[in-house]
Amino acid sequence: MVSVEAGGGRAGRRDRAGGAGGATTGPAHRVQPATVVVLALLFAAAVYFLLPVVWVLVAATKSTADLFGTFGLWSPRPQLGANLGRLFGTGDGLFGRWVLNSFLYAGLGALAATLLSAAAGYAMAKYPFRGREALFNLVLAGVLVPSTVLALPTYLIFSQAGLTGSFWSVLLPSVVSPFGVYLARIHAHAAIPDALLESARLDGAGEYRIFFRIGLKIMSPALVTIFLFQFIGVWNNYFLPLVMLSDQRLYPVTLGLALWNSQTFRDPAFFELTVTGAAVSALLLVLTMASLQRFWRAGLTAGSVKG
Repeated sequence: MVSVEAGGGRAGRRDRAGGAGGATTGPAHRVQPATVVVLALLFAAAVYFLLPVVWVLVAATKSTADLFGTFGLWSPRPQLGANLGRLFGTGDGLFGRWVLNSFLYAGLGALAATLLSAAAGYAMAKYPFRGREALFNLVLAGVLVPSTVLALPTYLIFSQAGLTGSFWSVLLPSVVSPFGVYLARIHAHAAIPDALLESARLDGAGEYRIFFRIGLKIMSPALVTIFLFQFIGVWNNYFLPLVMLSDQRLYPVTLGLALWNSQTFRDPAFFELTVTGAAVSALLLVLTMASLQRFWRAGLTAGSVKG
């Protein structure tokens, strides 16, 4: 009897435990109203940002008549091939030259800005000197100054040097990035231990070798971020080339498309060229950024696995 009662007691406890555990396998919890609101806001934001891109991609397949006579997100008679042919054939391939100019301005400018920012940020983070904090505060002030405010003073300086209207008048201002210096300094201070640098110096490594062989590798995630920000900023820059350049062959794609858009009042065919050029420019920028993302991810995980 005792064993039966004991067995029954154990069985009862298992049943109760099973019942308690079964409550966790029941219907899922109800969705909270706050979650619904957040998801709705995220969906609205996604539509807000993606809708213009979708419109441009669809409009790039339309004729001038369909641009104004059909629904914006529908192309009844797609003619993307013909639009691209006219785009790259107008003005003896002027659009292709504009795209190449944009890649040169943005690529070379972002690369030089990244290297200069890395050197300046590393120096301010790892070398104590008089006025270091004042210099860093001046860099922070430079982050807050809009680039359009500096366009006219830059033009006057380059005019005195005889560089206005040249390739260098757009490239040289692009190699300066106060935000890049700020980010490089913060990352170098947090990610590069002083003990590692002292160990390298004891092994006989010089300062330049330490910077290029150790500092740049550890700072690689920040450097890729600086490059991406500077590349996008230079690619989308409109006001500086507008002030500096007069030769259409030196225009970046942003200024070139603005020029075509200003000619639509006399020739409606420029509507097709402008919209198709905007779509191609956006796709090129997206593809460039997507190709650089793998370097950013590789930099983030470079120090997570021990050799």
